[in-house]
Amino acid sequence: MSKSATKKIQAIRGMNDLLPSDSPRWQFFEATVRRLMQRYGFDEIRTPIVEQTALFARSIGEVTDIVEKEMYTFEDRNGDSLTLRPEGTASCVRAAMEHGLLHNQTQRLWYQGPMFRHERPQKGRYRQFHQVGVETYGFDGPDIDAELILLSARLWKELGLLDHVTLELNSLGSTEARAAYRDTLIAYFEAHAELLDEDSQRRLHSNPLRILDSKNPAMASMLDGAPQLLDHLDAESRAHFDQLKAMLDAAGIGYVVNPRLVRGLDYYSRTVFEWTTEALGSQGTVCAGGRYDGLVEQLGGKPTPAVGFAMGIERLILLLDTLDLVPAEALGGVDVYLVPMDDAATASALLLAEQLREALPALRVQLHAGGGSFKSRIKKADKSGATLALLLGEDELANDSVALKYLREEREQQTLARAELIDTLATQLATR
Repeated sequence: MSKSATKKIQAIRGMNDLLPSDSPRWQFFEATVRRLMQRYGFDEIRTPIVEQTALFARSIGEVTDIVEKEMYTFEDRNGDSLTLRPEGTASCVRAAMEHGLLHNQTQRLWYQGPMFRHERPQKGRYRQFHQVGVETYGFDGPDIDAELILLSARLWKELGLLDHVTLELNSLGSTEARAAYRDTLIAYFEAHAELLDEDSQRRLHSNPLRILDSKNPAMASMLDGAPQLLDHLDAESRAHFDQLKAMLDAAGIGYVVNPRLVRGLDYYSRTVFEWTTEALGSQGTVCAGGRYDGLVEQLGGKPTPAVGFAMGIERLILLLDTLDLVPAEALGGVDVYLVPMDDAATASALLLAEQLREALPALRVQLHAGGGSFKSRIKKADKSGATLALLLGEDELANDSVALKYLREEREQQTLARAELIDTLATQLATR
């Protein structure tokens, strides 16, 4: 056999396995999100991970890093150009249009799932990453902008993150106002062309607003002096932004107006926002979104106001771990480890485990399997993390009883009649 045939196959760089030790954190986060979406009246939508390439080229913008450098694009056997979705908004719009969800109606939708970008992998940023996204359609007032921000703030509160994140706001104005500002900005950058780095020079005429988002420290002073979009807003967008800020003020949500916040996708207009943290170093943005009132029409639909946001799950799990905010009870484990003390007790133990699961659905019961010595069975009981081992042996079978061994407390082992077991475990479960 050749050496290459025996070489171990590993995961693709930047596409990571989620191991059993990590899953409870994700389940805790996802369950918190799901409950919150239900409380706010949002409906879940699930879209394919592969779409026609044109969907993202038309929505995200041809001259963006995502389309130019980061998309996983390939031809299928029919010669069609397909792309693994790099973000969720375009897919959500496509699905809503295709299935008639936008016709004379409003929608509040949310989704979660994997996205794909060919970036340099680093902590908190991967080539396959996962997002929770929220999209709303048919609402043109600032009230829905405010509600989405309040929803995200409530999520931070329930996760214990509210004191560790900052809300940044800006307005990009209308398409017309932004076009006029764009000309002003190009003129400013052309006057400082010698200070522009290679990426900025490339974007100068195709996407000059993205230059404002540059993190190049050599350009910082020049960018600080650039004309601000807030000074070039149309009257309607200014009123929209002022009303949004007034609603957030009334709700007690603090924010910072950041005139250089532009977002990386072409489809945004008016409100844009980000929640950022200083606890993760350079990976500071944990949630971002805003209005994209022109996108539905851009993709062939009727003009439809829209606003949404997305958050990266990996980055938020990292933040929760960094701040030690995942509750211990959310980290999995079992309550009871049921040990047949010899092979003769296995069948009875199997039935008892099912009886306990039937009577006490919230009780986490693990049955020992695989045989072994009594000593090894007790070691596995202890390793399971259970607080209690239930022992079934020859004496217990003869007397219709079960032995209780406390694994986390200095308490004497005791024997109970089977008839008393469920009530005893229910009492312990109530105090868990």
